[in-house]
Order: sequence, then structure tokens, then C-alpha cells
Amino acid sequence: MTPSQMEFSSRAAAGLRVVLGCLSLAVFAACDDSGSEQPKATPITQARTQGNGTTVTVEGYVTVPPGNFKSALENEGFAIQDNTGGIYVKLAEKLDFGLGTRVRVTGKLNDEANLRILESEPASVEKLEGTQQVTPKEVRTGDVNESTEGLLVRISATVTRAANDELPYGYELYVDDGSGEVQVYIHGSAGFAPETVNALSVGQRIEVTGLAAQYENTYEVAPRQPSDLVVK
Repeated sequence: MTPSQMEFSSRAAAGLRVVLGCLSLAVFAACDDSGSEQPKATPITQARTQGNGTTVTVEGYVTVPPGNFKSALENEGFAIQDNTGGIYVKLAEKLDFGLGTRVRVTGKLNDEANLRILESEPASVEKLEGTQQVTPKEVRTGDVNESTEGLLVRISATVTRAANDELPYGYELYVDDGSGEVQVYIHGSAGFAPETVNALSVGQRIEVTGLAAQYENTYEVAPRQPSDLVVK
């Protein structure tokens, strides 16, 4: 082999090493990307059964917009629901998305005043493609309990106790469709005009759409916005 041929061969070999090195880096990067994939989302109903302090990742569609329940819950959280269940996500900072937004949330499970929550932070909330308005589940007032907590529900019942003003937190009133009395909690931050709430009287029949929730030992339905409460 001539000196020129040897030089060319050395350069070719060096070039091949560079190419192989790049390919190796590419393969490594691909492996690293796959290795750093986010954990698979846990169905919300299954996640709710995990112990307090457990870190879980769930996906669902927003049923309560960020910050709508701030007045009473004192945080900027929101609620989501998948095809198995729903849960309230507690956040200190308000995020910008509305009803039906699909999100992925990682956080730690906890109970706050007996309400099952997922404590998270903005960096652990990811907006996903696609939107879907969740259809509320029609339930009897007597069936608003632990089995419905976290779900978007709808009740149609008669006012049994007029609104009690607890502002700035909100208002509480009670309704019954004959199956048992339940509280309707109207958060002060949900946009209701005081005169509208105070006009509700015993004997009126109303339809309420809202989050089935719990405060201490009281189960409740919390409307998200004025259009969620209709006088029949």
C-alpha cells in the first residue's frame, strides 16, 4: 500500500469511527428518551384508593375550572374526571384552562376536611391534546355520598332550607328529592350574584349541576358557575 493509500485508509477509518460514534449517541439518546418516559396514568378511581402521601399520575377532563372554589377551599385548584371517577386537584397557583381541557397531573394524595384531593404544582400539570365536556351523572339527593365524591353530578330537588350566608366563603342551602336531604354549597368565588342566591326559598324546585364533594361529615353538590343552578 502506498503512503497516499495508507493516509486515505486512516482518514476513512477515522470518519467511520465518527459516524459510528454519532450513531451510538443517537441510539443512547433514543434509549434515554424512552427510559425517561412519563409513568402510565392510573385510573382515577384506582388512584383514590391509594394511601395518603402516595404519588400518582392521572389524566382526565376538567370539570371545575381553576380557582372557581378558591373562596372556601383557599387554593386555585380544579377538578378532573376520567371514565372511572373524578378528583379535586389542589394548586397554590391558578392555571389558565377551562372546562373540558384534557390534562395530565402528577401529585400526592391526601384528605382535606375529608375531601379526597391530589396535591400538585403547576410544573406537574400538563395540558394534552383534545377536549371533552363531561356529562354530569344524574343522581338522587340521598345518593350523594362517598361513592359519588369527585364526580360531576346533577340533582333535581326541592329547597328544604333557604341559603345561609357564609360569605366570603359562600352559601349553604339544603335540598331533597324525597330520597334524603343534601347540601348545595355555592362558593363565593363561583360568580353567583348574592340577590340570586338569597331569592331561593323553601319549596322551590331547583336543578343543580356541580362537583359532588365533602366537607367534614357533610356531603354536598357544589355548582361551578351561575348556569349550573336552574329554578324549575
